[in-house]
Amino acid sequence: MHIYKVKDYKELSRKAANIVSAQIILKPDSVLGLATGSTPIGIYKQLIEWYKKKDLDFNDVKSVNLDEYKGLSPENKQSYHYFMNENLFRHVNIKPENTNLPDGMADDALSECNRFNKVIEQLGGIDLQILGLGHNGHIGFNEPGDTFVKGTHCVALTKSTLEANARLFEAGETVPEYAFTMGIKTIMLAKKILLVVSGSDKAKILSEVLTGPITPQVPASILQMHTDFTVIADSQAAELIDEKNINEKF
Repeated sequence: MHIYKVKDYKELSRKAANIVSAQIILKPDSVLGLATGSTPIGIYKQLIEWYKKKDLDFNDVKSVNLDEYKGLSPENKQSYHYFMNENLFRHVNIKPENTNLPDGMADDALSECNRFNKVIEQLGGIDLQILGLGHNGHIGFNEPGDTFVKGTHCVALTKSTLEANARLFEAGETVPEYAFTMGIKTIMLAKKILLVVSGSDKAKILSEVLTGPITPQVPASILQMHTDFTVIADSQAAELIDEKNINEKF
């Protein structure tokens, strides 16, 4: 486990973008696991900037996204398809056919989960997976539960997740109650994992994730078991991290 405590969100975004860009430069046909939400936006902005300066080339890059709301079309402004297009894809030269997300409009949820699992398998797995962290410890939309769900699945979102996501929707819009999400096993099979965390509201859960017991009640705690796991946290999110406890544990 590598932990980087940085000053602020700007430094977090640049540090994380450096890791992603190094992955692309060293392996131009990398399979990137991408995340949505507010935290990765700064990473994507930095990658776009470097692309425009011709420091990065996405021509051979392939991507898979962690999740997508069930019931939202790619054209819906609240869908993660739309988010990725607006915040990264349309600003760089990644080929549309090389970008992969669950289909939120799929009629058969189980078939769509199986399809997405096969897409990742056919790509040879994920080289670098970017993750954010939910207030309840979820990664992707893997919510707290009794077991770690292995593959892509359709999940009922918890009340805390619905409340956290409501701020991203316009007044009067309904926050979808279900989502497709990559499973824990698929995430853990990524060759490298990069967790980015910002804000004092994430300090307590980040401390639990890194130093607490490994439990499906805190889904991200499983990341302690990954062999190439990097955490980048700004000063507010990192304020409760006790590196002595982490060093003793590992």
